[in-house]
Amino acid sequence: MSPETEAELPTPLPADRPRAATVRSRVMLEVAAALVAEQGWDAKQARVSLRPQGSADWELSLFASDGIDGVAEVATGASQFAILNPATAIRRAWEHVTGNSDPQVAAIATIPSHDQLGLATASATALASVEEIADLKPPLRISMRGGRPNHSVHLVVDDVFRAAGFTLADVRAWGGEIRYQDGHVHGEIRSVSMREAEVDLMVDEGIYNWVDLALGAGFSFLRLEDETLDRLELQGYRRSMLDRRRYPRLVRDVAVVDFSGFLIYTHQSTSDDLVSAFCRALLASADRIPWQGGPALPLPRMVIDVVDAPLPIPLHPAAARFWDDHDLGEVRD
Repeated sequence: MSPETEAELPTPLPADRPRAATVRSRVMLEVAAALVAEQGWDAKQARVSLRPQGSADWELSLFASDGIDGVAEVATGASQFAILNPATAIRRAWEHVTGNSDPQVAAIATIPSHDQLGLATASATALASVEEIADLKPPLRISMRGGRPNHSVHLVVDDVFRAAGFTLADVRAWGGEIRYQDGHVHGEIRSVSMREAEVDLMVDEGIYNWVDLALGAGFSFLRLEDETLDRLELQGYRRSMLDRRRYPRLVRDVAVVDFSGFLIYTHQSTSDDLVSAFCRALLASADRIPWQGGPALPLPRMVIDVVDAPLPIPLHPAAARFWDDHDLGEVRD
């Protein structure tokens, strides 16, 4: 008799079992999800490609981007869905990548993230506004985010400076220096640069991490004048305010440019079926996806254009229908 008796055989697989391709892909996706959740794991940006089993071509690419490289991928069709922060940079990012000022992209939703671009200067400069840099031409030592030339902060800063009447090349021409320093402002390298007065102007987003740090180092935040903000709004950006109610150590409110929201977007030509499938999957998984404000994505806030989740371009028609069908698209700010 065979050592394998009928009682010892594995239970027959259920008819509604997940397919083998599903199991293999879920294993890799869940492992990736667990890895990016680990505090000590540095490789946190994901690009997921999907194709029919055995196909030679990858049919769908989802890029967890944050900069203009994602816009380039959507423009060329290398990725069908990507993410941009700040949301309001989408028009300029498209123009930067394609040379076309009419963005051929559509929104799916925006993950909330309330933020502004900060320009903080050492007290010795006696500057109060960004526009005074163009007028006075001081030889500033400017700290910028290093390591990632495609980070959207560089595009936004270039646009802000041009709107205020000067460029980084101008700063160099009148004796200034641009220092591309690794890490965030609240990281060791750049925070020391402020405390030790090694730089005159600190420029970055993620401002909620470093307002108090800058003020404690004797720096103050430069305002943008209304005329500059008007020019930026024509490019798709939005004005914002460093508010003393949020940052009580500020001497006064400071007019700045907004840097809010992680815009999920796709090409306008993406099929309705594919967009609907993406929205359906996002809705189904929202309760399992943490964001900066809690353990589950707040979908009702993500599709209505609010201050921390801008929708600066129209929703894809299929996304608009999907959110409306699920009572998530009724309210507009």
